[in-house]
Formats: sequence, C-alpha cells, structure tokens
Amino acid sequence: MPLLTRTFIKTALIYLTLALTLGIALALGITNGLFPVYIHLFVFGWLTQLIFGVVYWMFPKYSMQLPRGYEWLGWVTYGTLNIGLLLRAIAEPLQASKPNNLSGALLVVSAILQWLAGVVFIANTWHRVKEK
Repeated sequence: MPLLTRTFIKTALIYLTLALTLGIALALGITNGLFPVYIHLFVFGWLTQLIFGVVYWMFPKYSMQLPRGYEWLGWVTYGTLNIGLLLRAIAEPLQASKPNNLSGALLVVSAILQWLAGVVFIANTWHRVKEK
C-alpha cells in the first residue's frame, strides 16, 4: 500500500474517532453549535479522505511510468483537504457564536482549499477511469 494511501486512511481513521467523540458530546448536550463541524469531520475527514486514499491505491494504472498518476498531486490534495477541513473546524464555531470578518474570511479560505482538493483529485484521477 503506497505511503500516500496509508496517510489518507490513517488520517481518515483519526477524523472518524474525532467525529464519533464529537457526536457523543453533542448527544449528551456537553457542547452546542458544533453540529456542522461534526458533519464535516464525518463527510470530509472520514468518508472523503478514505475514498481518496483507496482510489489512489486501487484504480487502474495510468501508465507504467506513472502508475498512480502524479504523486505530488496526491499530496497537494491531502494538504489542501486537511488544511481546509481544520480551518473550517476552527472558524465555523467562531463564526456561529460571534460573527466577525476574520472567521468569515477563514471560512471562505477553508471552502476554497477543500474545493481545490477536489479539483486536484479529479485532475489526477480522471485519466485512470478507463475501460482497460
């Protein structure tokens, strides 16, 4: 299993643990206003990250020289996805509790980073979706 895949999957497992823990805290009423963070940790931290890692590993080879496409694009995807997700996890509760320009700007940056992760992932994966 490639290092990039292992990194995506282990990071996904960490996010799953965080999301489950936050879900328990929300259910017990220990914390309020973090439901959007909970959803993002599950969807982008756990599911998306797991899918990206498995796709990088298991999809058909691009070529003999670049079997998984450009690895550096995979790392760009990993970095932008996680920086965007962590920024969102910090900025979203701040914006919800006390809206201000900084947390609003951080939310925009986080959304752009997550969007960029998706675009880079698609660019690096598109050519691997083929008949044979």
